[in-house]
Amino acid sequence: MMAASIETAAATKAASKGRSKPDRFAPNYWPFVIPALIVIAAVIVFPWVFTLWMSVNSWTLGQSQVFAGLDNYARLAVDMRFWESLWHTVLYTTLSVAAPLFLGTLAALIFDAQFPFRGLLRGIFVMPMMATPVAIALVWTMMFHPQLGVLNYLLSFVGIGPQEWIYNQSSVIPSLVLVETWQWTPLVMLIVLGGLAAVPREPYESAEIDGANVWQKFRYLTLPMIAPFLMIAVIIRSIDAVKSFDIIYAMTQGGPGTASETINIYLYNTAFAYYDIGYGSAMAVIFFILIVLLSFVLLMVRQRANWSNGEGR
Repeated sequence: MMAASIETAAATKAASKGRSKPDRFAPNYWPFVIPALIVIAAVIVFPWVFTLWMSVNSWTLGQSQVFAGLDNYARLAVDMRFWESLWHTVLYTTLSVAAPLFLGTLAALIFDAQFPFRGLLRGIFVMPMMATPVAIALVWTMMFHPQLGVLNYLLSFVGIGPQEWIYNQSSVIPSLVLVETWQWTPLVMLIVLGGLAAVPREPYESAEIDGANVWQKFRYLTLPMIAPFLMIAVIIRSIDAVKSFDIIYAMTQGGPGTASETINIYLYNTAFAYYDIGYGSAMAVIFFILIVLLSFVLLMVRQRANWSNGEGR
C-alpha cells in the first residue's frame, strides 16, 4: 500500500514537472514581432499622427507654426475650390468605375467563348494594365493633341471634326476617364472571367431546353451568379479611382484652369505648390475620412448583396 502511494506521488510530481517545463521554456515571439511593430508605427502611425497635428496648426513653409485649432477645417467648409474638386472627384470616380465595369464584363463574356487565338488575344488585351501610369499619360497626351494627335486624325475618317480633348474644360474629365478605362478594363475582365469560370453549366442546359434566348440567359442566370465578382470589381475600382493622381497630374495638372482638379490634385497644389502645409493636412484628413466612408459603404453593399448561393452574407 505504501509502495503504491509512493509511486503515485512520484508520478504526480513528474507530471507537474512535465507541465511546468513547457511554461518555463515556452518560446518568446516578441523579439520577432517588435521590428514589424516599429516599422508599422514609423510608416503608418507616425505620419497620420503628424498629419492630424499639422491639420490643427497654421503653418506655411518659411513662417512660424501657430496653433489654429479647427480653423483649417472651418476654412474647408467655405472653400468653393475644395467643393469643386470634391465634385470632380465624384464625377471622375463614377465614370471611371461604370465604364470599365461595363466594357470589362462585355470583354469577359466575349473571351469566355471558345474561338481561335483566344489566349493570344487575352494576353494582348491585358497589356495596358501592365504599363506605368506616367508613360500612359505621355502617350495619351500626344494622342489628344488637337493638331498633331492621332485621335483627331482617325475621327476625320468618319466625318467628325477635331476635338479639344484634355484642352477643353467640358471634355477634360471624360478624356481622362477614357484613359482610365483603357488601362483598367482588363482588370475587370480578369475578375469577371474568374466568376464565369466558376459558373455551373447545368442551368444553361435547362434554360436552353425551356427556350431561353441569349439575353434571358444572361439576365436571369449569368448576371446573378457573377454579381459577387462584379461587386469586388466595383470595390477595387472605386478605391483606386478616388485616389487617382499620377495620370491626372501628368496630363493636365488639374487644368485647364481647375476643370480637372480632383481633391488629390488640389491637396498636392496646396501643400507643395502654395506651401500651406496646415491647410493641406486638414484636406488630407478629410479625404482620408471620405475614403474610409466609401470603403465602409461598399463593403456594406457587398455584405447585403444576394450571392449566388441565395444568401446575403
